[in-house]
Amino acid sequence: MPNLVAIVGRPNVGKSTLFNRLTNSRQAIVSDEAGTTRDRQYGKCEWCGREFSVVDTGGWVVNSDDIFEEEIRKQVLIATEESDLILFLVDVKNGVTDLDMDVAEILRGQRGRGSRQVPVILVANKADNNDDQFYAADFYQLGLGDPYCISAATGSGTGDLLDMILSRLNTDKQDDVDSNIPRFAIVGRPNVGKSSLINAFIGEDRNIVTDIAGTTRDSIYTRYDKFGFDFYLVDTAGIRRKNKVEEDLEFYSVMRSIRSIENSDVCVLMIDATRGVEAQDMNIFHLIQKNNKSLVVVVNKWDLVEGKSNEAIKTMENAIRQRMAPFVDFPIIFASALTKQRIFKVLETAKEVFLHRKQRIGTKKLNEVMLPLVEAYPPPSIKGKYIKIKYCSQVPDTQIPTFVFYANLPQYIKENYRRFLENKIRANWDLSGTPINVFVRQK
Repeated sequence: MPNLVAIVGRPNVGKSTLFNRLTNSRQAIVSDEAGTTRDRQYGKCEWCGREFSVVDTGGWVVNSDDIFEEEIRKQVLIATEESDLILFLVDVKNGVTDLDMDVAEILRGQRGRGSRQVPVILVANKADNNDDQFYAADFYQLGLGDPYCISAATGSGTGDLLDMILSRLNTDKQDDVDSNIPRFAIVGRPNVGKSSLINAFIGEDRNIVTDIAGTTRDSIYTRYDKFGFDFYLVDTAGIRRKNKVEEDLEFYSVMRSIRSIENSDVCVLMIDATRGVEAQDMNIFHLIQKNNKSLVVVVNKWDLVEGKSNEAIKTMENAIRQRMAPFVDFPIIFASALTKQRIFKVLETAKEVFLHRKQRIGTKKLNEVMLPLVEAYPPPSIKGKYIKIKYCSQVPDTQIPTFVFYANLPQYIKENYRRFLENKIRANWDLSGTPINVFVRQK
C-alpha cells in the first residue's frame, strides 16, 4: 500500500519542478513567479520496485494578508498532517530566509508530536554545482538534520534523495488483513453522507469480527460479515489528529480519499442528490481512475428530491455519466443512508463489481467472439498498410482485467480503435464498474 509524501516549502523554491521529476510528469505548472501553485497536485512515484504517492502543495507563507497565501498555508498544514513523510524544500542559492525559519519551526512541532513521528527530510534545491552544495551548510541552523543537495531541474541528486525517502518510509505490512477478502471504500466530498452510510452498514445490531488498524498512517479495516457478506470496510474517518490545523474541508476530503482509495478494491463514490455532480466529486472520481479502482456511484439523499420519477432518475444518470465520460460502464444506485433506502443494494452491487474485477475470460471464448468483430470492423489502413489482428488473450494475475491483441503493425493502432475493442469486450462480458486495459502488441 503506497505511502504518502508531501512536498512543502516557501514559494518559488522548486516544489512543482521536484514533483514533476519524482512523478515523471508535467502535471504541475512551473513558473518563476512565486505562488504559481495554489492548488495541490497528486501523483505516483516508483523507485527500485516500490511505489509511493506524492502531493505537491502551494507555497507556504505565514502571517500573510494575501487570501491565496492563507489558503495555500492551510493546504500545506493539512498535507503534512496526513502524510507519512515531509520533504521540506529550500533554495540553496537564496540561503536561509525568515520564512524558512518559520516553516522549520512548525515542522519541528509536526515532527515531535506525541507518539506519532512524521519524518522530515530537508532538501536543498538548485544545487547545480559544488559551490552551491558548499553553501547548503547554512541550512543546518534549521535544526532538521542534514540537507540533501539536489537540482530538481536537472535531476542531479534525486536518485540519492529517493533512496533516502524509501529508507524513511514505514514499510510495515498489515499481515492481519486477508488479501482474498474484498475491500470497499466509502468516499466523497464533505457532508455527502459517508458517515451515515457507514453507520447504516454497521448499525447497533452489527456483527463485526474485528477492527484492524493499519500502519501509522494507513486506513482502518472493519470486517463486515453478516447477511451473507464478508468484506473489509476501508475507512480513515476519525483516526487523524488535527491539532493546530485550520481545516480546509475540500482539500482534507481529497487527502482522506487518497488513503481510502489506495487501500481498496472497490470505491463507493457518494454524490449528493440535492446538489448533483460538483467539482470535488470529479476530483475524487479522477483519483479512483488514476488508481485503477472499481467504482460504484451512490446518489445519496434521494429521499429529499421532489418528483422522484423514472424520468428524474434517467436524467440524473445521464448527467453523471456525461460528466465522467469516457468511462461510463459503472452502476449508479439511488439511495438514502438516513432512511436506509437501498443500502443493501449498495452492498450487493459492490460485491458484484468486485467479482467483475476478478473475472477471467477463456482464450478460446475470447477469440471466438472478438476475432469476427475485428474482421467485420478492422483497423483503418495507414499509408496503404493494412493492419491485421490475428489473436487475443487475457493476461493472468493482473490488478484489473487486461487484454492483449496481437497485430502485425501495432504501432498504427489508434486510441479510438482500442476504445472500440474495449467497448466490444464490455458488450459481450459483464465488466460493469471495473476499468480494463487493452493493449496491442506485435504478433
